[in-house]
Amino acid sequence: MASSHAANLWVLLGLGLAGILLMTKKLKKSIREDFGAFIEKLQLLPPPQPAPPKAPHPLTALTFAVSDVFDIEGYATGFGHPDWARTHEAASRTAHVVSTLVEGGATCVGKTVVDELAYGINGTNKHYGTPTNPESHSRVPGGSSSGAAVAVAAKLVDFSLGVDTVGGVRVPAAFCGVMGFRPSHGAVSQMGVIPVSTSLDTIGWFARDPNVLRRVGHVLLQLPFSVQRSPRQIIIADDCFELLKIPIDRVDRVVIKSTEKLFGRQVLKHENLGDCFNSKVPSLKGFHKTNGELKSSSIRMLANVMLLLQRHEFKHNHEQWINSVKPALDTAVSAQIHELLEMDDAELENCKSIRREMRSAINFLLKDDGLLVIPTAGYLPPKLSGKELLSEDYQNCLFTLSSIASISGCCQVTVPLGQYDKCPISVSFIARHGGDRFLLDTVKSMYASLQEQADIVASSKPSSNAVSQEQSAEIAKEKGNQAFKDKQWQKAIGFYTEAIKLIGNNATYYSNRAAAHLEQGSFLQAEADCTKAINLDKKNVKAYLRRGTAREMLGYYNEAIEDFSYALVLEPTNKRAAQSADRLRKMFM
Repeated sequence: MASSHAANLWVLLGLGLAGILLMTKKLKKSIREDFGAFIEKLQLLPPPQPAPPKAPHPLTALTFAVSDVFDIEGYATGFGHPDWARTHEAASRTAHVVSTLVEGGATCVGKTVVDELAYGINGTNKHYGTPTNPESHSRVPGGSSSGAAVAVAAKLVDFSLGVDTVGGVRVPAAFCGVMGFRPSHGAVSQMGVIPVSTSLDTIGWFARDPNVLRRVGHVLLQLPFSVQRSPRQIIIADDCFELLKIPIDRVDRVVIKSTEKLFGRQVLKHENLGDCFNSKVPSLKGFHKTNGELKSSSIRMLANVMLLLQRHEFKHNHEQWINSVKPALDTAVSAQIHELLEMDDAELENCKSIRREMRSAINFLLKDDGLLVIPTAGYLPPKLSGKELLSEDYQNCLFTLSSIASISGCCQVTVPLGQYDKCPISVSFIARHGGDRFLLDTVKSMYASLQEQADIVASSKPSSNAVSQEQSAEIAKEKGNQAFKDKQWQKAIGFYTEAIKLIGNNATYYSNRAAAHLEQGSFLQAEADCTKAINLDKKNVKAYLRRGTAREMLGYYNEAIEDFSYALVLEPTNKRAAQSADRLRKMFM
């Protein structure tokens, strides 16, 4: 009897396991088919290969997909909404960019999902379903060109096309762990592509392989041959990296190590973009009163300008259709589109001025051979239906980082750097407007080194937290030194303060901060920092000299003479100490 019950139990258990396996296979099959990336499968074949000795087509044997905003002859373009497809005729001709790629030897295999009216940034679509992020199934793929990014990440195609208005290629590339390129504004024809915001729209593309990314770029941008150049400066945007929600070292350290290895340490620089834009983009002050706020406020202001332009131009392009058809729109999209928007001619002209000044500012900063380094997205891809998707900080962070290239019209590339917490992470490089070839060439040459360094950083486990803090403190100190050299005193103080917070017993950090306080005329703070430095290191000559200077300015002449005299004891050949002590003795003794 017992054996009979046992046999029945094993039968039931076997059936249960079989059911679980069957369900698992079904789930895997539903994800594996196309990850929800495609709306429609099709095939546009390239022309026959030219006869030798002519070279074969440059994109031979490559397959690609296009977001459902590109016209393909005989197919209705859906724009992420079934009502759009229903109310528009099939396209009478194929978009110029698609034809160019097919003529270049590539095969187009289908149309992919976009956010509703290509207006979102998360990659969700209630009508066609949200494509599954191949790198993290429980998280959003990013938008608006979600399906195109997913198709590449899932290895369904070699490359794909999307539209980048406020991050529509760069963000999904970051969230899906692939490369995404936004070219210089106006560099690629938009004939046969549904516009979102004309002054911000660009045709971008995704790829897993930097060689493919570059080959597609050469075809689309019609780039003439030129000798590849190495960058003369790679600028880390410090205030942008402060927006990162993961350890900064996971991204900037990878770039720094790779740059040092390939081009040398002298190429690296640090910059606070907020300071740069405050001085180089004066029209930002006319857009909104800053009330004296500097630093990050100017780059955050750019996001507001970008979103205002996007909304204004989108409504100009599509408001009549929306009012006529009254499509069922996602709540978030509807709220933005229907928000009351009053933008007079003066405000619109000011936005145009900001765009011109931004382009000039970035071009001046980078010149012909410089790259700007920023995070692509400050956040990891949020969970599907997660609260983060509606978080104001999440949206501000994404749009702030995206606005730099969107407003300036400069080219930007997203490069994956492995994973953190089982989610893709990335970095972005920006080149001046028109520097597309330089950017594509440089990223191709750096890609292998970036991946190597990303693996090293990801696998490195410091022996203790103190070691990691010491490294971070030294990085902050070096940034402070650079800011001091550039006469950005307050910025230098900020970096030295960051180093002190990490390692509070380093005399050099206090002494260096004192030097910046002296330049600002903050003599009490300088004296206090020097005293702290001297308590930590009785032989710190610079701390005695700086405290002597602070005390002299405060009128503590005897104490100042003592400091200069003691510095001279420690370093008898120090001319500054000798001259300062003699001068004060003659004046007051």
